[in-house]
Amino acid sequence: MFKTIIAVCLLVLTTCSYAKKPDPVKGKAVASGVCYACHGLEGVSPIPTQPHLAGQVQEYIVKQIENMKSVNGAPPERENLVMSGIVPMLSDADIQNVAAWYAEQKPHTASAHSQQSVVIGEHLWRAGDTIRGIPACASCHGPTGAGVPSQYPRLSGQYREYTETQLLHFKSGARHNSAIMMAIASRLSNEEISALADFTAGLR
Repeated sequence: MFKTIIAVCLLVLTTCSYAKKPDPVKGKAVASGVCYACHGLEGVSPIPTQPHLAGQVQEYIVKQIENMKSVNGAPPERENLVMSGIVPMLSDADIQNVAAWYAEQKPHTASAHSQQSVVIGEHLWRAGDTIRGIPACASCHGPTGAGVPSQYPRLSGQYREYTETQLLHFKSGARHNSAIMMAIASRLSNEEISALADFTAGLR
């Protein structure tokens, strides 16, 4: 029995050691053929309704794409009309590779547009609101908004329009692939959501 267990462990370790790592070069080819129109070849989106992916957390990109897949005919965890026609064309390797490509690109930078947003947004980002059960955003997304693998994305430099839309979707339930974000967004006012989206865009 002991020898059998050892043999199985060695087989698992050997298999893992030969597992293919994501290939950013192949990911660039996917990005140039499929993703560039909305997200840019180097991850800087030309469209405020579409997210910048440059410097985004690799595992997070993979998770979001996989969440947009329909499994056994069931509705995807995250519905997106644009991506629904693209995701079925991507293999598992394509997803890993394109995520690796975008993750290694230089993050986009932006600035907040309103001083009022900075005041409201910074307080929620740094301290949250314990009375309403709102944790500090920085506790998950990092003090500079760089994100934490694999659940929490980079928010710094993101289009404020995109971030605001996603928070509103979490609040309404239109986006439901994160129970944590649905709960937090439901406790935020629309004004706070707008302020947070503006503030986080300018984080460094």
